[in-house]
Amino acid sequence: MAAANTNSMISLRAVTKRFGNFTAVDAATFDIAAGEFFSLLGPSGCGKTTLLRMIGGFERQSTGEILIDGEPMGTRAPNQRPTNMVFQSYAIFPHLDVAENIAYGLANRPVDKATIARKVAAALEMMRLDGLGNRRTNQLSGGQRQRVALARAIVCEPKVLLLDEPLGALDKKLREEMQIELRQLQKSLGITFIFVTHDQEEALSLSDRIAVMARGKVLQIDTATALYEHPNCREVAGFIGNMNFLEGRIAGVEGGLAAIEIGDGQVVKVPANGQAAAGGNAILAIRPEKIDAHGSATAPQPGTNAIRARARASSYLGDRSLILADWRNGAAPVSVSLQNRKSLSGDGSSGIGIPGPDSELWLTWPVEAGVLLTS
Repeated sequence: MAAANTNSMISLRAVTKRFGNFTAVDAATFDIAAGEFFSLLGPSGCGKTTLLRMIGGFERQSTGEILIDGEPMGTRAPNQRPTNMVFQSYAIFPHLDVAENIAYGLANRPVDKATIARKVAAALEMMRLDGLGNRRTNQLSGGQRQRVALARAIVCEPKVLLLDEPLGALDKKLREEMQIELRQLQKSLGITFIFVTHDQEEALSLSDRIAVMARGKVLQIDTATALYEHPNCREVAGFIGNMNFLEGRIAGVEGGLAAIEIGDGQVVKVPANGQAAAGGNAILAIRPEKIDAHGSATAPQPGTNAIRARARASSYLGDRSLILADWRNGAAPVSVSLQNRKSLSGDGSSGIGIPGPDSELWLTWPVEAGVLLTS
């Protein structure tokens, strides 16, 4: 688990939330650094929004402790915490114009009108809403409404900005544009962002670190690269990107490598990472893009893993080809993603890297490309 900077802005200590007999968040314990873009990622119902709402004070934890900038939050209400929240629905007031919406959070603070006007003008400029201060919110595009919600949140200068799937209502193109803007905004402000999403690509592209959640538990916290390349369990491996799982038994461990018998007399090797014991069950996880496919007449290179397979189906997608290959009776097929700058060698080639149906194949990958999982 990648550690946060010792300058922690958020500290959670065994934070649990129960609704009756249902545990929505189960003993979450981690730190978020000052100035970090931190994402909570997981499927619907995993507890990520509940955890965000507890940090913001909209829900009270059943047990555990939440500290913000070293101060215990206890039972402090949302307006007594150094946080502000942007909701998926934006929660913009339709009876107020853009400038009034942005100024709303300042109206109940001891701030004079001249300061409010100056802060609102700065927020309008920062969010590229210049000239729209007098416009009604129902005259705005989806992206503009999202910027108004962000401006209203940052104008109060919170130490922590909480974002609950704020891009979920946008179309794909606008969503991608706003992802870039959101990351740039966070860097320019230098404040801590906590971002909730179920979209793995969004989390991977935006975040300094990501907490993957399931069933109320935090499964792994790490950088995007580490989560993708070194998942700590099958659930994380399967949620982040596409993954093949080859189940078998550990035949032995030597030189830091575990040899896994995967059936039909086939043995593959994977870095043991200190967690392998001979005789135990194991799973080798391998990404589709790390596998090469070769015609059966092409001998595998020494020092690589190689298994025999038969093409079940394939698709040409322009920049790449996707292949599903059967490698063992009763096992899920292996998915292979090939860049089309490569050609399938040996028999079975279509000339553009796609094997014909029922073609005999070698599937190969470097030993270090796999990940050993025991759960």
